[in-house]
Amino acid sequence: MPDRSVVSALPTFADVSRRPLLRVVAAIVLSGTSLAWAQSAWPNKPVKIVVPFAPGGTTDILARAIAPDLAKAFGQQFVIENKGGAGGNLGTEQVAKSPGDGYTLLMGTVGTHGINRALYAKLPYDPFKDFAPITLVAGVPNVMVINADKAAANKINTVNDFIQYARANPGKLNMASSGNGTSIHLAGELFKSQTRTFMTHIPYRGSGPALMDLAGGSMDVMFDNLPSAMQLIKAGKIKALAVTSSQRSAAIPELPTVEEAAGLKGFEASSWFGLLAPAGTPVDVVNRIQQEVAKSLASPAMKERLATLGAIPSGNTPAQFAALIEAEHKKWAEVVKASGAKVD
Repeated sequence: MPDRSVVSALPTFADVSRRPLLRVVAAIVLSGTSLAWAQSAWPNKPVKIVVPFAPGGTTDILARAIAPDLAKAFGQQFVIENKGGAGGNLGTEQVAKSPGDGYTLLMGTVGTHGINRALYAKLPYDPFKDFAPITLVAGVPNVMVINADKAAANKINTVNDFIQYARANPGKLNMASSGNGTSIHLAGELFKSQTRTFMTHIPYRGSGPALMDLAGGSMDVMFDNLPSAMQLIKAGKIKALAVTSSQRSAAIPELPTVEEAAGLKGFEASSWFGLLAPAGTPVDVVNRIQQEVAKSLASPAMKERLATLGAIPSGNTPAQFAALIEAEHKKWAEVVKASGAKVD
């Protein structure tokens, strides 16, 4: 029912006919309820989460980890769509140009929203203006891994062993990454810069295919996200030498940091992954998704699952995530400048 003060201001029956009056009253009632109805109606169809890399990488793993809980919470499917290429730019651009209606989301990364703006001469999206941050899902260390057979054949057991081998074989080693501009790529560039070594960078459309070639022997080294590399490390297909974070990982505590292992002061290259929506997505929808992701990440089962992968769950607020993106952009712009890495 409309407010009495509003009704008293309406024209009297002496002023207007009954039918126009009913239309006025109906308009007032509907105007007060239409916004709430529109918000509560979301979602009334499946929601798509675009992963801007190939299946098998950490971005994909984390998106698929939270999707079932979101589907359960909202009563609609949350479908993962992998669209790899250009260091995550293709899939990210797709979401940037999608309607802000809550039905297309992005699992963004430190690459798509922290690095690429400084690395690419022309970026097909604005990581700030084109997106509404929802929540940071998780942060992970990267891990320096090499082909197990090559490590055994050349007695490479430590980071220093690898540095000596790389210096003795300049230009003969292939360094795989999940794509230009990813933290995996930049960790390698930072390593090359600080150790004065040269390796040929080979970008892939995601960690999955890059890891397969590393395990198969066509690639020599990679600075991959720990969650996606963990299974192959445990299976002995690839050999882990160190983590690239500032501290050791609880998931694999026996591994030293690169700084510890090689004395590379200040070496740090970790990754993060978070949900974003196109700019203009209703605040109510953004907040509802953030709240359900936070609930999912706080569950004991999810905490245990992510811990085994070496991922640290978050679930922070949209404002906190936005602040992180801004800070990370500033940090990585300095790393890009120092490394000299550029992509035209």
